[in-house]
Amino acid sequence: MKAKAIMVLGTGSGVGKSVIAAGFCRILSNWGYRVAPFKAQNMSNNSYVTEEGGEMGRAQVVQAECARVRPHTDMNPVLLKPAADNHSQVVVQGHAIGHFEAKKYYGQREVIARAIRESYERLASEYEVIVLEGAGSPAEMNLKKNDLVNMQMAAWADAACVLVGDIDKGGIFASLLGTLDLLTPEERQRIQGLIVNKFRGDLTLFNDGIDYIEKRGGKKIWGVLPYFHSIKLDEEDALPEKNTHALAASKNDLDIAVVLLPRMSNFTDFEVLKSEPGVRLRYVDRVEKLGSPDLLILPGTKATMADCRYLKESGFREKIQAYGDRGGSVLGICGGYQMMGSKLLDPDRVESEVAAMEGFGFINMTTRFGARKVLRRVSTYLDVQWLGCSIQGKVEAYEIHMGSTQLDGKNESDGILSPLYCFGNFAGTYYHGLFESAEFRESFLNALASRAGKQRVGDKNAVSAWTRKEEHFRLWADHLAQNLDLGLLKSCLNLPVAKEVCS
Repeated sequence: MKAKAIMVLGTGSGVGKSVIAAGFCRILSNWGYRVAPFKAQNMSNNSYVTEEGGEMGRAQVVQAECARVRPHTDMNPVLLKPAADNHSQVVVQGHAIGHFEAKKYYGQREVIARAIRESYERLASEYEVIVLEGAGSPAEMNLKKNDLVNMQMAAWADAACVLVGDIDKGGIFASLLGTLDLLTPEERQRIQGLIVNKFRGDLTLFNDGIDYIEKRGGKKIWGVLPYFHSIKLDEEDALPEKNTHALAASKNDLDIAVVLLPRMSNFTDFEVLKSEPGVRLRYVDRVEKLGSPDLLILPGTKATMADCRYLKESGFREKIQAYGDRGGSVLGICGGYQMMGSKLLDPDRVESEVAAMEGFGFINMTTRFGARKVLRRVSTYLDVQWLGCSIQGKVEAYEIHMGSTQLDGKNESDGILSPLYCFGNFAGTYYHGLFESAEFRESFLNALASRAGKQRVGDKNAVSAWTRKEEHFRLWADHLAQNLDLGLLKSCLNLPVAKEVCS
């Protein structure tokens, strides 16, 4: 029996499609249904490696976790990873097939469409309900003929649709009603309801607005979701805040700065630190904002050579060198690790238009880019000496990188020789998700505090990132249940009454 389908569409990007779809996954799982997420095409540099060794967008990973199922690339069959303003790496069913400009990508429409339908059909045969997510807006009229993510996908899946608008951005009437007006009669008929997201203030002041939208649009508003601050879910590709606290809030708080790269990827590597007691994480987009943090992180990037050039031209490279010379600690992750080396080689022009580039020279290593992409999950125990301490702990991580690295003359293409390579004040790793393990995270932060001469009370009740996420998944599902008419969700899917088996 083919699964029933509900699709979350949006009036634009960033309105909350991803997190609302995640919430629906958890609610339907709570009701006892076998549910899976699906997004035909993502555009994001925030990716993940599945157990099978395939690559997919992090948003569908979060949704799969909410659905209590194992992430699979069929849940996100096409992933576009922007490498420059005019082209992206294209990942189909978990594996990169090349870099394409938009026109060349559209020329692959039949191949892409076939992969999307194959993936969806497999999921629909295995699960009872599929929660689909659209992309951007379904009413981008100049792109609609090539759009495989929104209304075309809804038709293929025969999905009931709900349209989400963001009132915090302003223009909620124009965005919801304008989107409905631009849809064809057949497409409009698929829209079963509307959701107003990110409301602030007194809801009674919006009652007239609800009446107007429902009468003018001819669609029921399922609910108005109040803005929240305490619930944290990873969104599809939301940029991290550029500036949090310029300085640590108290003298013993650890100040961790992350350089905000133009093509930054996998910022979720250290977002977990935001929730850590006694830690202030901030993103730095200009040299003058760097200051003297207790730790400086060079994050991953989709374009190592381009971002390496940016850091040199913007003055960051010299500033980082001076910071390290003063005793500052620098951690490079993936692309950030690669650019810390002596040389970046790209003879086949995989990463850049140039064949070679000098790195920062912080570590004696050379990275050569090639067609092969390393996709690997890692479960290991790390015990390294850095910051004058032994840093230990179990790590569950993954690797996503192009190219192989020669470290001190030894091949480190698969990351086995030095999972966390430490050289003086500099350290680097290919591991994404390094801090998600409570054991390693606590050991690392305690070593950092000791190095900084700060008193840090270790968190005896430290939990893994997974435990923290589970609590936020529960809070988010409760938030939706309190503010949406979920009876409308059940009725539009024509679901039989099911006992709520989880919470």
